[in-house]
Amino acid sequence: MPASPITHLNLAAPDPSKVAVLHVEADFIVAYKPPGLSFHREGGEAGFVELLREQFEGVLHPLHRLDRITSGLLLLARNEAAASEFGAMFAEHRLDKFYLGLSARPPKKKQGTVAGAMLPGRNGSWKLGEGREQFASTQFFSHGLGNGLRLFVLRPLSGRTHQLRVAMKSLAAPILGDTRYGGVAADRGYLHAYALAFDWRGQRFELVLPPQAGEQFCSEPMQQQLAQNPPPWAYAWPDQKHKA
Repeated sequence: MPASPITHLNLAAPDPSKVAVLHVEADFIVAYKPPGLSFHREGGEAGFVELLREQFEGVLHPLHRLDRITSGLLLLARNEAAASEFGAMFAEHRLDKFYLGLSARPPKKKQGTVAGAMLPGRNGSWKLGEGREQFASTQFFSHGLGNGLRLFVLRPLSGRTHQLRVAMKSLAAPILGDTRYGGVAADRGYLHAYALAFDWRGQRFELVLPPQAGEQFCSEPMQQQLAQNPPPWAYAWPDQKHKA
């Protein structure tokens, strides 16, 4: 039986500075992480998971994570069986995640795939190299905003630490505000977990949350471009030739 679609379900905008539960199902929830917040407790500061558990009673199993600079959607399972099944979906590329990123520098190419081995760099950073170890693959499209910035719609096919940030640097277009990887300084790191798309229990979930925090994410050129763009799953993404 084909999945029944929930087409382009736009989630209610949260307070952009606070953790929030956006959507609840029997087996999972979708939550929002603001920029500048660590995923776990760090240096005595409560992290995303701890703050979320103060809002939502019951067991929660984080299924993926976001860097401190990154805002946006996170999926958490509500029981062990769902966590196991979602884990298999991630591993088998049956769950799509889409991100938005801004850069103040022109990329080497305007669309395509960035793939390679994630190798340790200095001071906890990573770099892209040759080989298959810790292989990472990211597909992308980009759009000029007409204000010196370029918007990237990113689709990671793997889930490596700092993967998207390293991919953008390798394109010579580091993320705006991501000074660790050579980005121009800004009021935040301009990377946002924008959308999730997957089938669950005979139903299609397509969940979208535009970025709410950051001067450039909230600018008129950005809003105009998002209004023109198709839903992220409707882009002409290439075949997944570079799976991890």
